[in-house]
Amino acid sequence: MVHVNNFLVLSVVFLGVKFCISCENGQTKQGCLIRNLVCSCGIGCVSDYRYDTIHECQNALRGKKKDICKLNNPCQHGGTCIQISQQPGYKCRCEGTGYFGMRCNRACPVPGAGRIGDIFPYECIVI
Repeated sequence: MVHVNNFLVLSVVFLGVKFCISCENGQTKQGCLIRNLVCSCGIGCVSDYRYDTIHECQNALRGKKKDICKLNNPCQHGGTCIQISQQPGYKCRCEGTGYFGMRCNRACPVPGAGRIGDIFPYECIVI
């Protein structure tokens, strides 16, 4: 864990692949989420972990708690749906789709075509 400009940067290893996750200070949580129909537990940003314990997550997998991502994927244009604890209960990851917004439903702007001061969504940045 490293603090950079009021963000906490975590290095996470998931299935042998190392990821870096950044969260605002005070916005990290240990918990679980459902990814590809399997409970995945660890430390990350509060908004990414819907369940506090592996038991809660496993109950959700058994159908005792509905997974909005599985029932009715709200993400459009190939966005990835992830359950979260905050309302509305899901978050769409739009990176690499050419879209942004709550449901990956807004087309990315053309770089340089906006006015000065317009916000360019991070999901639309291509490196």
